[in-house]
Amino acid sequence: MPSVLKTQPWNVHRLPAAEGKRFLVTGGNAGIGYFVAEQLAGTGATVVLGSRDAAKAEAAIASIRSRVPGAKVQHLRLDLADLASLKTSVDALGPDRLDAVVYNAGVALDHPPRRETKDGHELMFATNHLGHFALTGWLAPLLVATPGSRIITTGSFAAKSERLDFDDLQNTHDYRPKRTYGRSKLAQMLFSFELDRRLRAAGSTTLSVVVHPGGALDSLTPSRPQVRVRTTGERLRGLPLGLLVQGKEAGAWPAVRAVLDPDVRGGHLWGPRVFGLRGRPGLAPIWDHLADTTTAARLWAASCDLTGVAPTFTPV
Repeated sequence: MPSVLKTQPWNVHRLPAAEGKRFLVTGGNAGIGYFVAEQLAGTGATVVLGSRDAAKAEAAIASIRSRVPGAKVQHLRLDLADLASLKTSVDALGPDRLDAVVYNAGVALDHPPRRETKDGHELMFATNHLGHFALTGWLAPLLVATPGSRIITTGSFAAKSERLDFDDLQNTHDYRPKRTYGRSKLAQMLFSFELDRRLRAAGSTTLSVVVHPGGALDSLTPSRPQVRVRTTGERLRGLPLGLLVQGKEAGAWPAVRAVLDPDVRGGHLWGPRVFGLRGRPGLAPIWDHLADTTTAARLWAASCDLTGVAPTFTPV
């Protein structure tokens, strides 16, 4: 069982070198995704920031380069809410290797009204789950061609108390933003575990891994002037919370470990060690409802229908 797997010590401040490798981080221009990209850039790898906003991506690239001399960072235009655009984005990556993709981008709405994409899908479910699901299908040939590649999906504690409603998968009725967000993250996590099962069945060496950042707050996050500045007031208000949770720089650690650590296996869940809320990244127990293979398979079929994409991984 993953929960009892023995792993080697991991130093978040001394990451293994990864020269020659290439990583894609969706939503790598801000928040936790930015810190995932910054930390991975320090390994010598080429890091591609997937972002629909070119100006924000360029600001993030400038910030990373100011902190990581010689950083190899690129921007890929990527709009997960626009399903028809994803193949074009993947084609722009070129035929080179892709050693890992970190599915970090996401939308979290706090208030009604319910919003839809131009494809007619609820915005959070479409961006957080359906976009990444379809992206997996288009990335599959590139990932399969890279031995030992990894697909890292960022989950959330918001999914822990939620369950999917297949009669209203996109929350058309009785829309509640927080519940809808939690369900979209649950869909992502169920997808990742189902993806791992399908990868194993196909004999693929690609791994599918789930991570979660714990409690990651802006008020505890160090400033990056080109990206976001933490005010003195925010820092002072966040100090007491630092006993329980952490900032987004630390929130990136589980994803970075999942990308780089040779001990990581497909089907793992990684998160902060201290009550799942803060601290160094470690292997976490998988919540019972995430192991529901029937629900996961049903979600996979529904996602194929909604996106028109059916991810397949046939070893070359």
